[in-house]
Amino acid sequence: MANSKYEYVKSFELEDEVMFPNLIVVRIDGRDFARFSQVHEFEKPNDEAALNLMNSCSAAVLEEYPDIIFAYGFSDEYSFVFKITSRFYQRRASKILSLVASFFAAAYVTKWKQFFPQRKLEYAPSFTSKVVTCATPEVLQVYLGWRQQNCHAKNQYETCFWMLVKSGKTISETQEVLKDTQKQQKNELLFQKFGINYKTLPELFRQGSCLFKTKVEETVKHDENGNPVKRLRRKAVLVHSENIAARSFWNEQPSLYNDIGHFTKDIGRSEPDFVRSFEFENKLLPLTWVVVRIDGCHFHRFSDVHEFEKPNDEKALKLMNTCAVAVLEEFEDIQFAYGVSDEYSFVLKKESELYKRQSSKIVSAIASLFTSTYVIKWGEFFPQKVLKYPPSFDGRAVCYPTYKILLDYLAWRQVDCHINNQYNTCFWMLVKSGKTKTQSQDYLKGTQAREKNELLSNQFGIEYNSLPLIFRMGSSVFRLKEAAAVENGVVSGKKLRLEGEVVVDHCNIIERCFWEEHPHILSYS
Repeated sequence: MANSKYEYVKSFELEDEVMFPNLIVVRIDGRDFARFSQVHEFEKPNDEAALNLMNSCSAAVLEEYPDIIFAYGFSDEYSFVFKITSRFYQRRASKILSLVASFFAAAYVTKWKQFFPQRKLEYAPSFTSKVVTCATPEVLQVYLGWRQQNCHAKNQYETCFWMLVKSGKTISETQEVLKDTQKQQKNELLFQKFGINYKTLPELFRQGSCLFKTKVEETVKHDENGNPVKRLRRKAVLVHSENIAARSFWNEQPSLYNDIGHFTKDIGRSEPDFVRSFEFENKLLPLTWVVVRIDGCHFHRFSDVHEFEKPNDEKALKLMNTCAVAVLEEFEDIQFAYGVSDEYSFVLKKESELYKRQSSKIVSAIASLFTSTYVIKWGEFFPQKVLKYPPSFDGRAVCYPTYKILLDYLAWRQVDCHINNQYNTCFWMLVKSGKTKTQSQDYLKGTQAREKNELLSNQFGIEYNSLPLIFRMGSSVFRLKEAAAVENGVVSGKKLRLEGEVVVDHCNIIERCFWEEHPHILSYS
């Protein structure tokens, strides 16, 4: 990372490590999935294809992250349990929860057609997530019991609700009929009015789904005689259990009690308030500028696999910008965004009460929406390239107390853009000229900006300052104060854009003149 006078802003980043020996649980929830299921015409009260899609995405999460040992889900939520010894992302809560939500969203979009081949994905789904820290296996047991109780109660209510609606009652009439009814009364209603024995409904609906890793014998190759060669592999298996918090279920799975711990006794009904006390939450300080920065996870490999042009792939950068525009269009509280390479910073207004300033929900919602949009929009920018695997982004939220410090943060990111892009331009030109990567690194070691500019000019005929602004300046995303002319997404051109429309510009945000010309963006006094 580049060195500059603005680097002091890093001191505002807070540590959010989940300390040993706490178990880490990440729970994701579909963001506004009542609307999502309505728009996509999911069957009520349960859509089996939608539930199987959720299960498939969860299996992908377990396959992607070896430290996740167990998962339980129903409806539009899933809980992921990490092994007790996990050092994943140095146990930083914001990174872990954002990465899981991001990857899950990418998998959801990627797998959509497998489960809904005749149905178009109308818009990008997104998920919020949080970390629950379980001090002991017993706390985890209570947590899992609580979630499955919630599954039972919610599914029974929804089954009654939608059967009554389908029978001709209005929504308000149905709510009134079910008000204050107990479990037994709901069972009797279903049986007497609709001939449904609730206990015979599919386990998938009543019990939810759990996945856990166990050793499975698989054929890995065949020998010279054609005989299969088998090996034991850790693989996620999907099961449905009436009580996932029971000792009889948990302790029969060696992979679970070895990596997570034993349940020593069976428990009764779990109390939600007790479990919620273990939620790991950083509430962001009021009346401070909140910046959520997301970064591509292992994007060096991602760019290599997908053959991005070096040092800059303009299509890849414009895809990132399109995703940032989508985020600003979705969240009105985000006033400005700045992006370079595989990162983006989103600035929320000081007065924002988005998700009651819960860091986990804000970060995960932004990261997952950005990621699902990336997957959806991939074909528009790379029509000839197949997306070979889902991308993912991790994120964090940082509070900056003053307008000046916020501008210094943004200046820091643009200085970083300048220095890294100049270095990468030199590096890849040297590599393309025949030098090895090691030779190129040695050649550039200790060189200053002027020397790099001379290298590009003298050896490759490139005037660095004439390279496209999108490479040198990065991209700024904001809403227009008034109608303006725009060409190719850049302010001041030919196409008329309306007031309030989100635009992308490539400009100098280090100098104060940009902010003086656009005081409405951050609305400072």
